[in-house]
Amino acid sequence: MIRLAPGGPFSDERKIAEHILEQQKEYYGYNDPIITQYFRTLGQHITLDLPPLTSHPGLTAADIITESFPTSLELGLYSIIIALLIGIPAGVLAAAKKNSWLDHIPMSLSMVGICMPTFVIGPLLAIVFGIWLNWTSVSGWEYPRDKALPSLTLGLFYAAYVARLTRGSMLEVINSDFIRTARAKGVSEVRTILVHALRGGIMPVISFLGPTLAGLVTGSFVVESIFQIPGIGRHFILAAVNRDHSLILSTVLLYAALIMLANLLVDILQVALDPKLRQQ
Repeated sequence: MIRLAPGGPFSDERKIAEHILEQQKEYYGYNDPIITQYFRTLGQHITLDLPPLTSHPGLTAADIITESFPTSLELGLYSIIIALLIGIPAGVLAAAKKNSWLDHIPMSLSMVGICMPTFVIGPLLAIVFGIWLNWTSVSGWEYPRDKALPSLTLGLFYAAYVARLTRGSMLEVINSDFIRTARAKGVSEVRTILVHALRGGIMPVISFLGPTLAGLVTGSFVVESIFQIPGIGRHFILAAVNRDHSLILSTVLLYAALIMLANLLVDILQVALDPKLRQQ
């Protein structure tokens, strides 16, 4: 599918001699039949013996991933912490105070957050906090003040989804029989919500965090581009622009592996939290 995209790694090069172009294609294996290239690339990724990159001579995709993945991992972890710290309390509060102003205001803000993508939130935060107030940096990933806006941009975006999921699931759990039984026994409302209802109410949130966690860990393409973060998402975009097939394929496989790992961890966590799943 990658090879079906128009252009190639050498299509935008300045005019060079035909024999030099043929030497480059021969060196990177582009002269072989496509089926031969496919199985050769498959073997290279199975054995992790990756070929050199056309966009970074002398380097392989493993070198780029090793260098940039820790940055994306750090960004993703900061963002998921922000999303959970904001989204879960907002959803629980909205469910506990249904149809009150403590419900309408958080859910209205979460709807705004869902409707505003990261390429809108990011520049707005950069203008307000980075340029007008000069509280943080608007580019880079070296000092703590550099990391605030990118993490907040991603965290607020996903916090909106977490808040609405938490509210919806908590409303279902609050109306369950075991919650009414706890209230009938005289258990305080705070303990009923935080101890009994929350454990079942966050199950949809945990399911949602499977693919979301993988996306956050690998970093956001848009956020890394806006704030000039040297993460793996930015390299993926540049690989697509430069038609670096090897780097595109390696990063896509990395994302796929992370999604499978994140979903596996989510399944294990759901079994640990839900007694019914443990019995099954």
